[in-house]
Amino acid sequence: MLEGMTKMFVAKGKKVTEVDLKKDRPDDAALAKLMLGPTGNLRAPTIKVGKTVLVGFHPETYEAVFG
Repeated sequence: MLEGMTKMFVAKGKKVTEVDLKKDRPDDAALAKLMLGPTGNLRAPTIKVGKTVLVGFHPETYEAVFG
């Protein structure tokens, strides 16, 4: 899912974590921990925009990416 992606933003509540997938990519276990919710499913919504992945909903992050 992250093949070719360079940046990822993960929103959990009011906290947003930015991950540089090109320069400082965490291992797969760390990425899964960020992307999966408490039930083990992919956090929603998950959107690919160009080479950026948005996981979870955070209005200010969406405005920065889509604005």
